[in-house]
Amino acid sequence: MAVITRSVWTRPGRGSIALLACGALAGGGLAAAGVTVLEPRAAAASSHREAPLISGQPQFDNTDVYAFVSPDHPDSTTLVANWLPFQEPAGGPNFYTFANDARYDIHIDSDGDAQDDLLYRFTFKDHRKNENTFLYNTGAVESLDDPDLNFTQTYDIDLLRLAHGKTVSRHKLAKSLPVAPSNVGKASMPDYQKLRDQAVQKVPGGLKAFAGQADDPFFLDLRVFDLLYGGDLSEVGNDTLKGYNVNTIALQVPNSYIRESEKQPVVGIYSTTERKSASGHWTRVSRLGMPLVNEVVNPVKDKDKFNASSPENDGDFLKNVTEPELPKLIEGIYKIKAPAEPRNDLVSVFLTGVKDVNQPPNVTPSEMLRLNTSIKPVAEPKRLGVLDGDNAGFPNGRRLTDDVLDIALQVVEGELVGSKNDLGDAVDANDKKFAASFPYVALPTSGSDGRKAAEADTKAAATGLTGGVSSITASWDDNTVMLVSAASGAAGVLLVGLGTAYVRSRRHPVRRSWLG
Repeated sequence: MAVITRSVWTRPGRGSIALLACGALAGGGLAAAGVTVLEPRAAAASSHREAPLISGQPQFDNTDVYAFVSPDHPDSTTLVANWLPFQEPAGGPNFYTFANDARYDIHIDSDGDAQDDLLYRFTFKDHRKNENTFLYNTGAVESLDDPDLNFTQTYDIDLLRLAHGKTVSRHKLAKSLPVAPSNVGKASMPDYQKLRDQAVQKVPGGLKAFAGQADDPFFLDLRVFDLLYGGDLSEVGNDTLKGYNVNTIALQVPNSYIRESEKQPVVGIYSTTERKSASGHWTRVSRLGMPLVNEVVNPVKDKDKFNASSPENDGDFLKNVTEPELPKLIEGIYKIKAPAEPRNDLVSVFLTGVKDVNQPPNVTPSEMLRLNTSIKPVAEPKRLGVLDGDNAGFPNGRRLTDDVLDIALQVVEGELVGSKNDLGDAVDANDKKFAASFPYVALPTSGSDGRKAAEADTKAAATGLTGGVSSITASWDDNTVMLVSAASGAAGVLLVGLGTAYVRSRRHPVRRSWLG
């Protein structure tokens, strides 16, 4: 998902380059954003609301994919994929769930031929304890099996092994694992960390799995869409995704399970969503591997097509990478000379992997994350990853802390071919600290964390309207539940409000070495 922008330059002319350069990523992304012939049923797109069809199907919208060697278990790889962007924490009474008519897939290419070798499939099922209330919970929730948690989900994990695009075996790894609920608020879920911990499940074979709500780990400034940061570069450096949540699927897998061998440790990783159509066919509606591709790279006419395609066809569009449009546009407007073509530097970063870092032998150019599982994690990750000499980071896989927007922008504007620059969006880190252990993503923002909710808490304390619901619901019959539910729902809207988080602005340019 993403947009690229930034204003580290003090003069208006050069600051503006970062704004246009938000498409610069195009160089690195579109290539992959190859367009293929679509079947009639194919549709949609991925990332944060960047394509026409998927913007209306948030449960199926894959926003970001991360893949990294686990920092506390370096013999394993952690895969993280997120869906359902821009979750307003207080968005009840129908909070945020995985779709039960979808197949959420994480794909593994173990040999670099752009075809799947393994596919981890996650499917979800809804459960309701009481159909006579619209309340998500009827009291304080202290565990995932708490009777006061009215709505729950479970999921299955299937492993498919493939050869030449065909499934050769299928194995159910886990069944009916619990999903961590949406973080309704502090009164409803006083110890959300406990619920998160219970949702981390061990899976036979040395795997760990998690599904549930989390803070959106992507950090960037999206205000470019408002006539380039307010029209005068006055609105930069704000983490637009601060305070919003996503639905996360995370899987920790032994390295030996996903790589071809110790001698060939590079794997390709991407995720997709499939939805069952009215005719009963499963249709791919979302695809995501490398970040910052479909949102600001593909033109509208191609966005939906890209996400219905497969990586093996991406090489057809190599010219979009080697001869990107955006650097030329920047040169024409701002007289900043575009790097010389063909842009083979972009091919290595976005399509094949970087030689001697994460490029598998005999690789087929295709858009996906490529991770060298033999490169050990570092104690102090550098946000600019390989650009700053940290080969454990992006574009070698993607860690939660990697500043992929700045990295991609600088590369597209020629960092790897001698055109030194410090372009970026002035947002260098996530607003929340990531966890030290699986699933590593930060806890979701609570529905009671907004300013309106804080004011409501103060009013409640002043009037003595405190305490849980469960103590008085025990004697309710179904009719009572319906009446009180309606009243509670209306009051909840007034008390919780539309809490939004403040965004911050700061910037300290960083100088670092470039990929060599």
